[in-house]
Parts: sequence; structure tokens; C-alpha cells
Amino acid sequence: MIVKCITVYLALINIGTFLLYGIDKRKAINEKWRISERTLLLVSLSGGSLGALTGMNVFHHKTRNLRFRILIPVFLLIHLALVGIYLMQS
Repeated sequence: MIVKCITVYLALINIGTFLLYGIDKRKAINEKWRISERTLLLVSLSGGSLGALTGMNVFHHKTRNLRFRILIPVFLLIHLALVGIYLMQS
């Protein structure tokens, strides 16, 4: 049961994060109000790191920002380590 909940959560947060990066890129192109970097990073930290990394590459968004280039892969490594630790204990 808990594995299913975690899987659904991770799927939804990553899809949502990917979409947020796409929306923010579109807003940047159209010079509209943007999603804050803090929000993008918090959503990525909360489990959406794979969606963020994918969004960065697909939309070519935040790829020049050093903070994103460092933190998003670090978040992904942390998330993978946590999932690995959980699976090893199960």
C-alpha cells in the first residue's frame, strides 16, 4: 500500500514539475508574470527532481542558471538514494 502511494505521489509531482517548467518557459518567452525560482526549486526538492531535470532539457529552461544546474541533479541523487534505501529495507 505504501509503495503504491509513494509511486503515485512521485509520478504526479514529477509530471506537475515538468509542466511547471514548461509553463514558466512559455511565460518567459511571452514576457508574462513568471513562476518564482524558489517555487520551481521547492517543487523539485519535494520529489519532482526528475520532472525538473527533464523539463530543463526539453524546454531548454534554466539550463544557464548555475543554481539549477547544480541543485536539480543533487536533488535527484538524494531522491534516488532515498528510494534505494527504502527498497533495501523492504
